[in-house]
Amino acid sequence: MSKVRADANSALEGVLFDGMTIMAGGFGLCGIPENLIKAIQTSGVKDLTVISNNAGVDDFGLGMLLKTRQIKKMISSYVGENKEFERQYLNGELELEFNPQGTLAERCRAGGAGIPGFYTKTGVGTLIAEGKEHKEFNGETYILETGLVADLSIVKAWKADHEGNLVYRKTARNFNPMMATAGKVTVAEVEELVETGEIDPDHIHTPGIYVKRIIKGEFEKRIEQRTLRA
Repeated sequence: MSKVRADANSALEGVLFDGMTIMAGGFGLCGIPENLIKAIQTSGVKDLTVISNNAGVDDFGLGMLLKTRQIKKMISSYVGENKEFERQYLNGELELEFNPQGTLAERCRAGGAGIPGFYTKTGVGTLIAEGKEHKEFNGETYILETGLVADLSIVKAWKADHEGNLVYRKTARNFNPMMATAGKVTVAEVEELVETGEIDPDHIHTPGIYVKRIIKGEFEKRIEQRTLRA
């Protein structure tokens, strides 16, 4: 059966349900699965737990799902660019599980590799460590962090073939590759779709075995903070 779907709505058909956990790839606004996010908003699914480095901006990316109150909880490392994210959290309207950025990436990677937990020095002696198991290795204290898995992972790649083999470009490789492995179902949107066999195997970042469905998307590629010389 072909993995290629006509659009984002059909790619998510039969996958979404209230209360589910979704991993969303990307870093800032770079490499975010913007077509799939819009389709999730349109579906009306609610009470979502979303695992993502950040939550886009107020009117784009995951910020769209915050605006419509479809997200119940964020597992993230950064709030700063989204005023609605900040407002909901400070007013107690949104649950937030803060993670150091590297810890979040490793939690996703670990979940995709079937590793239920790992020890790290990051966060020891801070609020991050409260309530977590502490253990000493070679005279240093570490805390236990758990791996993350999701009901659905949505990722954005530069190129894919019809078997779902994915290639990412530059900053889009920050969270997409590990999140693609950690979803029970992974749906990818891509800029270019080529025939199977056209991608050099040495260039594949995510093997197609992890990818359930693919769409070819249209992208705005907004810039979070545009900085120009005077």
